[in-house]
Amino acid sequence: MPKVLVTEPLAPEGLDLLRSACEVVVKLKPTPDELAQLIADCDALIVRSATQVTAQVLQAGARLTVVGRAGTGVDNIDLDAATRRGVTVVNAPAANTVAVAEHTLALMLCMARHICQADSAMHAGKWQKQGLMGIELRDKTLGLVGLGRVGSAVATRAVGFEMRVLAYDPFISPDKAAQMQVELAPLDKLLAQSDFISLHAPLTERTRFLIGADELALVKPSAYLINCARGELVDVEALVQALRARRLAGAALDVFAQEPCINPVLCECPNLLLTPHLGASTEEAQASAAMQVTREVLDVLQNRPPRYPVNTVALSSEELAFIRPYVDLAMRLGKFYARFAENNLTHLELTYAGDVTRHDTNLITAAALAGLLSEAVQEPVNLVNAPIIAREHGLVVSEVRISEAGDFTDLVTLRARTTTRERVLAGTVMRGQPHIVRVDDYWLDFVAAGSLLVTEHVEQPGIIGQMGTFLGNAGVSISFVQVGRQARGGRGLMVMGLDDALNDSLLEQLMTLPSIRSARVVNL
Repeated sequence: MPKVLVTEPLAPEGLDLLRSACEVVVKLKPTPDELAQLIADCDALIVRSATQVTAQVLQAGARLTVVGRAGTGVDNIDLDAATRRGVTVVNAPAANTVAVAEHTLALMLCMARHICQADSAMHAGKWQKQGLMGIELRDKTLGLVGLGRVGSAVATRAVGFEMRVLAYDPFISPDKAAQMQVELAPLDKLLAQSDFISLHAPLTERTRFLIGADELALVKPSAYLINCARGELVDVEALVQALRARRLAGAALDVFAQEPCINPVLCECPNLLLTPHLGASTEEAQASAAMQVTREVLDVLQNRPPRYPVNTVALSSEELAFIRPYVDLAMRLGKFYARFAENNLTHLELTYAGDVTRHDTNLITAAALAGLLSEAVQEPVNLVNAPIIAREHGLVVSEVRISEAGDFTDLVTLRARTTTRERVLAGTVMRGQPHIVRVDDYWLDFVAAGSLLVTEHVEQPGIIGQMGTFLGNAGVSISFVQVGRQARGGRGLMVMGLDDALNDSLLEQLMTLPSIRSARVVNL
């Protein structure tokens, strides 16, 4: 029988299923030395978030075939080392969906009906109804920022409460939203119209402090904010100021930037409901995580394809040698587009031209999806699960192959169609490096790596000098400049490589320069 090592608490249902097919060794919280000894003759390892599955641990597991994470995140597992060793990593990304969705609704109801204040008063011996007049959820507008697994589950339940549901998620197709009876809306409209705003976005460079002072200024004074996703989606200082000034009726936080530490300023707000990251803390969610990861591990051990693989598929060394640079290029093209995604994607087309068409391009397409969707979901996105997540978002993906690549040996073109426009990126591999050579209708050439300042402007004499002077005065060194334009005096695009960080304050100041229409920093 296969031997499975379990190093963290696993619900009895999962252990029972494991024991029906495997020899199970449970050793909770082993030291690194103990783990290296225990793993030596094991075929599988099941962990949660505490056990560090390092390259050394994987090397010690001579028989190790699969590592299972009873939950979503896999930050504690060295995925590269696992892939090199041929060890499959699986997780249970859907296990806590219902639990987090229900916790979100519970917080909404608590705020709508002043449940916590009423309970405190009753325990203090006070029959206090004054000041506790509530509101109904029926006919109210719920704004969901993020419509992934949890956001979708919240939407389904909110529709049952007869709420109108708005959602902001550029990576969800309109058809998928319509199936859930959800209206898609830009973020500013969602914030202005919603009675309840619930955050279900991943934490990325794009979404860090997504809700700050400017966003809270758009919200109705009667509205409530709920965050059960990631603590750093909200600027808590700005939130506290809004709550104190009564520019917001209330807020509920289940997640925090530095857990288990709580910012003391949060504890001073009477209209702020706080819970200690209880979103997934239900018996059912823990049992579901245990059962999901156990089934995944057994599938791998019994030579069946797992439903939730995390690390990349294996390729022959010859195929990998050719395709690896294009996988890297496609990943960077996807990430580059994701920083500019505003309207909802409906279709993604990958066009391959030149020598690359003689190879299997499925992995390259998966890489483009992984780069793009890394901005869209809370779970890890990779070459294995990216196509699955794309389907869940209602995204239509297609490939086109043409023999000639024009001026290039190979060309990979990403064409993203949204509800309002089409955006195009094209890239190639030169001297072993990923180059972006087209952005929409502008032909340029720059290495898709490092920190890139991308600006749209109206072309006029001196624009490059103005940008250079501004950045120089700010102490920001420029490594290269690429400019594209269609006509003198028309619209143009500029890409600058930066050696130094450009903070949000400098970015806002840059936007005041004449002719600048937009500016973003893209880190690749």
